[in-house]
Amino acid sequence: MIEADNLAHLTEIINLAAIQQLPKATEHFVSDLHGEYDAFDHILRNGSGSIREKIDTLFGDTLSAAEQTELCFLIYYPEELLQEKQLDDSDWQTLMEQLVTVARFTSSKYTRSKVRKALPTAFAYILEELLYQYDADFNKEAYYNAIFEQIIALDAAPLFCQELAFLIQRFVVDHLHVLGDIYDRGPAPDKIIDRLMALPSLDIQLGNHDILWIGSFCGSLPCLANMLRIAARYGNLSLLQDGYGIDLSEAIAFSRKHYTENQAFYPRHTVDALSAEQQEEAMLLQQAFTIIQFKLEASVIQRRPEFDMQDRMLLHLIDANRQTIHMNQGYPLINACFQTIDHTAPYRLTSEEETMINDLMTQIQASIRLKQHVQFLAEKGTLFQQANGNLLFHGCIPCQENGDFLAFTFGDKSYQGKDLLLFFQDCLLQSLATPHLQDDLATDMIWYLWCGEGSSLFGKKAMKTFERYFIADSVTHQEQKNAYYRLRENEAFCCHVLAAFGLPATGHIINGHTPVKVRKGETPIKANGRLLVIDGGLSRSYQSVTGIAGYTLLSNSFGMTLAAHQPFTNRQRAIEERIDIVSKKRLVVRQSERILVGQTDIGVQLQKESLSLKNKMKQQRHQR
Repeated sequence: MIEADNLAHLTEIINLAAIQQLPKATEHFVSDLHGEYDAFDHILRNGSGSIREKIDTLFGDTLSAAEQTELCFLIYYPEELLQEKQLDDSDWQTLMEQLVTVARFTSSKYTRSKVRKALPTAFAYILEELLYQYDADFNKEAYYNAIFEQIIALDAAPLFCQELAFLIQRFVVDHLHVLGDIYDRGPAPDKIIDRLMALPSLDIQLGNHDILWIGSFCGSLPCLANMLRIAARYGNLSLLQDGYGIDLSEAIAFSRKHYTENQAFYPRHTVDALSAEQQEEAMLLQQAFTIIQFKLEASVIQRRPEFDMQDRMLLHLIDANRQTIHMNQGYPLINACFQTIDHTAPYRLTSEEETMINDLMTQIQASIRLKQHVQFLAEKGTLFQQANGNLLFHGCIPCQENGDFLAFTFGDKSYQGKDLLLFFQDCLLQSLATPHLQDDLATDMIWYLWCGEGSSLFGKKAMKTFERYFIADSVTHQEQKNAYYRLRENEAFCCHVLAAFGLPATGHIINGHTPVKVRKGETPIKANGRLLVIDGGLSRSYQSVTGIAGYTLLSNSFGMTLAAHQPFTNRQRAIEERIDIVSKKRLVVRQSERILVGQTDIGVQLQKESLSLKNKMKQQRHQR
């Protein structure tokens, strides 16, 4: 006779074994979102084309292409489209039946318990009945019809359809991987993070632009100056002012006092048109924060000789008349805005600059919304992730030309490869824990992650911000990439990287960070499919170079598929004209047999739990 305690263990063991036989749920990979909220939101809503594929599977023989598109967009944007619908009772029932069919199909990979937890409270009981409809044609046909009839009679059909649409979006993708660069360039990274915070299952591999915002909150003044400069450069000052409540009035007054018209510093093209006054403010502020950035960076370089970045201190090489800089040779200066640089002490902040940047730091650290977003990034974000045999990180693993990992010494210890990334991660956590410290190694290391040679996020020898602004000769602008970006074309090298992280050669490396220039013939699939780059230019500022608007990756029980996306104009036009943005899909990995949960990381955990329960049952038997 099985005792009550053992019966509970027995039931759970059976449950865990059964779950492992389910098909692997879908993972969705996105990267380099760069504040493009509308495009990102659309990709989440359509599951990178997954919903359209499922509708074609279910209704390809019964609905026309136009009718399928209409059903797709109703699932993507039920808030707007259901308001347009003027349907009679029969049409409402047909629509509900179609949505229930899609919801049942998309939830079929999950246990009943998991589905139940995802159901909206208001309709949970009804939806559970409809989703597990085993005998609708016989004993329960009238029962199900009565449910639909009452929903319509009570004027609840639009709300019910809306909840079904959101449920389908939820079921299509089980887990989201974000491979970095949520911030900068685009106008609404704050909205992206709000959206991410509402998702049930995700992880984030931090990017170099995310690090700037985290570093700013953690007290790094050079990170803050860089972040402010980039916000001005892309005309995104409203993100700071309206999104995070930062008062820029004193900074604007300072920049008006000391800087003048300079065409090179007007903001780049933005999605939302800026007024003439806003453009002028951004132009002046970008000059001010650029000079403050160079001064603040020098203070870190001077106190951290181990960073080996002395060649990035350039202000003292400007001649007294501010027309020439003497590096390896003399270069005439363009776009000069060196009014606040003292030739005798070029890296010293003026009293006004110091007051202004410290005030802005105080405001940044006092912003409640920014604190919530940074804490979320700290909770979900890492510099790399190992998931189901794959290695995910934003940029690179710093390497030598021969493929060996580059070693960097900080303090009294040398780091390379995985250990280097773990060291950076520890510094990040230390700085987050002590945001009041501004010149400690951990906080300085966050700035190093932005632009240091050993950074896995930067991946270049040196950042040439000064040269790009102030020297006409484009040869000086070139930023030498780390050898990783050449070596990653080689399958043996990729297997070497996977092995260094304890992963099998059958795994994949998945990167973001470097836009794939499709227009120039580049491909996101490298090293015979062992490495995938999914930054295809979601940011509008890249699309003239890439030729597309980003890649995303889907991994399900059948394999891995890359989706290439068309440029996304805006939400309103997409809805009005029914414009989807998935232009092409390409199967990267095809499985000869479907992958089951038991073959995933979750399966490994379930196996451990099952073994633990079996051991408990044995112990209880022996005790008796």
